[in-house]
Amino acid sequence: MVSSYQRLINHGNNSRELELSVTSDNQLKMSKHLPRVVSLNSTARTNRSMRVMERRARLLRRRRRKKAGTFIASLTPNEALAYARREIEQAPLVTDDPDLYAPLFRNISNFKRSYEMMELLLKVYIYKEGERPIFHEPHLLGIYSSEGWFMKLMEENPYFVTRDPEKAHLFYLPYSSRQLQMAVYVPGSHNLRPLSEFLRDYVNMLAAKYTFWNRTHGTDHFLVACHDWGPYILKDHEELIRNTIKALCNADISEGIFKAGKDVSLPETAIRNIGKPLVNVGGKRVSQRPILAFFAGNMHGPVRPKLLKYWSDRDEDMKIYGPLPTKVSRIMSYPDHMKSSKFCLCPMGFEVNSPRIVEAIYYECVPVIIADNLALPFDEVLDWSAFSLIVSEEDIPKLKEILLSIPLRRYQVMQNNVKRVQKHFHWNAMPFRFDLFHMILHSIWSRRLNQFQESQIS
Repeated sequence: MVSSYQRLINHGNNSRELELSVTSDNQLKMSKHLPRVVSLNSTARTNRSMRVMERRARLLRRRRRKKAGTFIASLTPNEALAYARREIEQAPLVTDDPDLYAPLFRNISNFKRSYEMMELLLKVYIYKEGERPIFHEPHLLGIYSSEGWFMKLMEENPYFVTRDPEKAHLFYLPYSSRQLQMAVYVPGSHNLRPLSEFLRDYVNMLAAKYTFWNRTHGTDHFLVACHDWGPYILKDHEELIRNTIKALCNADISEGIFKAGKDVSLPETAIRNIGKPLVNVGGKRVSQRPILAFFAGNMHGPVRPKLLKYWSDRDEDMKIYGPLPTKVSRIMSYPDHMKSSKFCLCPMGFEVNSPRIVEAIYYECVPVIIADNLALPFDEVLDWSAFSLIVSEEDIPKLKEILLSIPLRRYQVMQNNVKRVQKHFHWNAMPFRFDLFHMILHSIWSRRLNQFQESQIS
């Protein structure tokens, strides 16, 4: 990884002579690549090696930024965004990279160049205002923990964070929708208005105190919210809901709040151990997965009851439950079911998002996503068809037929790709390149670049 990154640095110093345009013909498709049999189960030795390599790579990135410091320092935020857009449009062709597996990506060349520009240029200003626990206090456990892990790692980050708002390309509103719900919502009231008014007053306070919000009407600001109510508590501030980049777990494109192409779909991750967020990650080989499909969970929303109606106790190959029965869990736990299944069903509940998608990836089980209006995380860069299945809600009666129609060879490729994509969904106490923290930040960066390009055109 280090030698590769050194080549990247050398290449960056000569980018004007070496850049190539990337067309749709350069996009790498899964069908053109045979699977490589890999074992990605982490060991202490592997983790130590990764940490050493990451420290070395981080040092090289600092040297690269320092070397380009004079040029970078001379750019205004808008000039830096324009420079990044040009570099991405002229991205050098990438056919192989030790850190990235090409079949997972829509266009690995563009993604890599965009990521490099993020590392080189991006600066985020975090507002200091706001008292705990709603602000600056990350919620790190449970199914809403994505917002908390991002907040923690963003506020601790010395590389992307700037104390000078005049140098910022993005402004972060550092609140937790989960903490807001716990602090302000009156249980049983079914009234979200106090939460939305709280956020409205917070944004209005920032707009009155600083010039940055009014300068762009919030287009260069972003928020990260994983609670199911995350989209709905934005409604009392028109610019907040219309202009701000919203990273939401509840990324429902049918409700008119989440805007595909402008907002970011935030992966929902169920964290059970703060000290070891990746505990129990890993799975079994294909030959040790006798279950065709597995689901267990509460009967939230309209889709899961339909799944149970057609498949519960109907077929030995389809292990479909409501909450996992105690007599079953005594024999095989929920994680072991996932690790022993070829396909893990991820139906929506009350909302479109589900932590099962990332859980399936963690346990190396091919996700089957049943949520018609869900915007998939990182869909602008990842080719989800390479490592998952999307099944429409109306096709639930044909579910087994759909799964059995996939040839073994294709399934092996998909399952191998699940292992490969896993690192892009990992939370790490010390973030690694291309991990979940960086992938979320890159999606936000990418949306800001798109906004800037559109503003230049208009």
